[in-house]
Amino acid sequence: MTEPRRRYVHVMVHKDGVAESRSWRIPLWLYRSGMLVAGAATLAVLVSLLALTPLFRAAARVPGLQRRVAELSAENAKVRTLAAAVDSLQRNYDRVRGMIGGDVVRDVVETATDLPVAPAIEAAPTGAATRYAAGASRPAHWPLDVGVGFVTRGAVAEGAADETHPGMDVAVPVGTAVRAAGGGTVADAGEDAEYGRFILLDHPGGYQTMYGHLSRVTFARGSRVDPGQVIGLSGNTGRSSAPHLHFEIRREGRSIDPLTMVKEGR
Repeated sequence: MTEPRRRYVHVMVHKDGVAESRSWRIPLWLYRSGMLVAGAATLAVLVSLLALTPLFRAAARVPGLQRRVAELSAENAKVRTLAAAVDSLQRNYDRVRGMIGGDVVRDVVETATDLPVAPAIEAAPTGAATRYAAGASRPAHWPLDVGVGFVTRGAVAEGAADETHPGMDVAVPVGTAVRAAGGGTVADAGEDAEYGRFILLDHPGGYQTMYGHLSRVTFARGSRVDPGQVIGLSGNTGRSSAPHLHFEIRREGRSIDPLTMVKEGR
């Protein structure tokens, strides 16, 4: 039985300018094993490079991210500076308002809660007997003493070009006596996010009158009120930027322009 013939791979190296060459005879199995090892190593290197590519990309983004963080820090500093300037302007505005009388009388009632309703104020202006008649009646009287208050905003119906505004706003100092525009019954009285401290009166013929932004209410729900009686004191409660009275007349739940009914006292 003859032995299997061994196979070899000859590797020859010849340098330029040299007459002699060098050669090596490598067994075929060893050559193939070396090629497999070299291929596996190359494949491992390629896989490693693919796995490390995201890390290389992230590392390349680090300088840009650092610059962006620096830019955001600078912008935040500018925002803080602007916020401080706005706060300073607000404080100056509040001081100016106090100087011109916007908050001359401090509305102490706004800082308290669950206060009992104050007793009715019986003070009456000169000539009240000729202006008012006792008993329930439709609203026809100016809700302030004659010559008191300045109308800053009138009624604006729905669908108008300006913002809808039921009733009218009358600028008056805090603590001014507010009088019933007609005789009736107190339908509601209390606090509202929009109107602040308010009182709502029911009158004959389906009429109602609303008095908002008060500092004090002098009648409780269910009380009977005669025309001209002081039902509260003006204030700056609710959504209000300055002391004023919101006066509104409604009929069957719909707001109407008070100037169509109030003909005197303005």
